[in-house]
Amino acid sequence: MVKDKIIALARSYKTEIIANRRHLHAHPELSFQEYKTMAFVEEKLKSFGITNIEKKANTGLVALIEGKNPGQKTVALRGDMDALPILEQNEVSYKSTEPGVMHACGHDVHTASLLGAAKILHEIKDGFEGTIKLIFQPGEELIPGGASLMIKDKALENPKPSSIIGQHVMPLIPVGKVGFRKGMYMASADELYITVKGKGGHGAMPETLVDPVLIASHMIVALQQVVSRNASPKIPSVLSFGRIEALGATNIIPNEVKIQGTFRTLNEEWRAKAHQHMVKIAKGIVEGMGGELDFEVRKGYPFLKNAEALTERAQGAAIDYLGSENVVDLDIWMAAEDFSYYTQEIDGCFYRLGTRNEAKGITSGVHTPTFDIDEDALEIGAGLMAFIAVNELKSK
Repeated sequence: MVKDKIIALARSYKTEIIANRRHLHAHPELSFQEYKTMAFVEEKLKSFGITNIEKKANTGLVALIEGKNPGQKTVALRGDMDALPILEQNEVSYKSTEPGVMHACGHDVHTASLLGAAKILHEIKDGFEGTIKLIFQPGEELIPGGASLMIKDKALENPKPSSIIGQHVMPLIPVGKVGFRKGMYMASADELYITVKGKGGHGAMPETLVDPVLIASHMIVALQQVVSRNASPKIPSVLSFGRIEALGATNIIPNEVKIQGTFRTLNEEWRAKAHQHMVKIAKGIVEGMGGELDFEVRKGYPFLKNAEALTERAQGAAIDYLGSENVVDLDIWMAAEDFSYYTQEIDGCFYRLGTRNEAKGITSGVHTPTFDIDEDALEIGAGLMAFIAVNELKSK
């Protein structure tokens, strides 16, 4: 059986997959700077015998594995390659050698898993019909998102896949398990950049000033009604501010306050209306209190929707591969992922790979300086992705 062969190959390649992940983890590169990573991936693909490789979006790669009747159907598999600007605190042999840069979101796992899947699929290509398109993508962590640039550079053409599969580490799920959700899954994500301008001066003379700190405080509180009173309770929405910069002192009121935040939701129509509400509310508060406002909404990734039928088939394949006890249902997740751009073009399924192991102390969340994984997840990451791809090639 194909499944048994994939399971055996994933097990036999586990040591190599782990070594690849550790190399990538030790040599992280920031978004759109993945030149060494791209070269490493290309070298590995060629060593497997995969030579149909194209560079896309400057630091991305697309490769093809053709089975029998390659024109019959194409399925794409995606892995992202970029790291984050975080100083790693783990004391491990594969610790980042780049100060202030770390694979804290598991993209080293995604890339190593896709390389493992590629090696497996190339070895068994005479046993399936159709084509597997491998997409190694840069810049997931940074707007405008590498996925959007890969699409612009025709990564989904020649041949065009009927569907695309992606996986992402999940430190909330124990190693050995995976998670799926059909339909709406992840939020859109917009960045907010706001400047409130006033007239600064001595803190003991407030009557001579237009205090931008006070104005900004009122504005931030008032903006919360965008979610609490303007959004339908049926539409998940989040408005958060994570940076406020008022460079005054105990007795100095600054001339301006700079604020940064994020807005997330799972409805594109409401998303557009919310942008208008935010600007209108902020302008009313700021100008009404005598200040001036600059309000930039920097649109980020759209919401991510997993195609119902595709995800049901992928989840069924996972149950077949791992057993039903190791496949869990996921809830909505208000984080964002540029895999969503692919799902705007073709059917997509984005699922979660469990990496947690409390017995080993591996519990840290993504985007933290102590994030790590139980590397047993890599055998599943490679094998399951290969099995889902082969299974999907068989579907009508």
